[in-house]
Amino acid sequence: MSDQRVAQTFAELADALVERFDTIEFLHVLAERSVELLPVNAAGILLADGQSALKLMAASSHLAHPLENLMPHSEDSPSEECVHSGRTVRCPDLRGQQRWPRFTAAAVELGFAAVDAVPMRSRDKAIGALTLFRTSPGALPSEAAALAQSFANVATISLLQVRATEQSEAVAEQLQAALMNRVVIEQAKGVLTERLEIDVADAFSLMRNYARNTGQLLSDVARLVNERSPEAAALTRVGTPRPRW
Repeated sequence: MSDQRVAQTFAELADALVERFDTIEFLHVLAERSVELLPVNAAGILLADGQSALKLMAASSHLAHPLENLMPHSEDSPSEECVHSGRTVRCPDLRGQQRWPRFTAAAVELGFAAVDAVPMRSRDKAIGALTLFRTSPGALPSEAAALAQSFANVATISLLQVRATEQSEAVAEQLQAALMNRVVIEQAKGVLTERLEIDVADAFSLMRNYARNTGQLLSDVARLVNERSPEAAALTRVGTPRPRW
């Protein structure tokens, strides 16, 4: 694995994100770079559709057709398990594997002996998987596994960027909501500053700690303060802020 080639790959992928973006081409490049830079023989990128079924979006070119033949078995596979659990699924030896009988039989017939499915996570949800195949059994080295996760993260970022662009109105609404929340928080800081005779930084610290301790959003705590809600009484009775960290 060449560090220089890895750096060049990430630079290439980053450039693709800021130019005219072709999602499918981007994912195909990522699949092919996975084969080039990782000790694997084939790579496929699968995404969950609206019904949570996995669809093959891109594959390393020389084994694209064999991977497409595996897709009818994706409902019972390492990729499906990976997306469902949000965790990497590793199978260093498919021979005799009983967890995914239909997938395993099809994969072995195509000449694959090991597979790793790496989640493409957006927050707590996996939107797809980077699935890596090897024709020889054995575990993927830890360094390669870490790079594979980085590739999966890059794929996720690229897709989220496209979705954000396509949903610019929703993004604008989210930005406006964030700005409005900021105003609410500033107002609440003023209320606490006056009521408790503390400075602005301590007022903000009080709200942050209260939000963390009660599992609430900071903006929701600020609204309670502004509304003089009884729920905020525990916060406003505190004369000295708790530690910030």
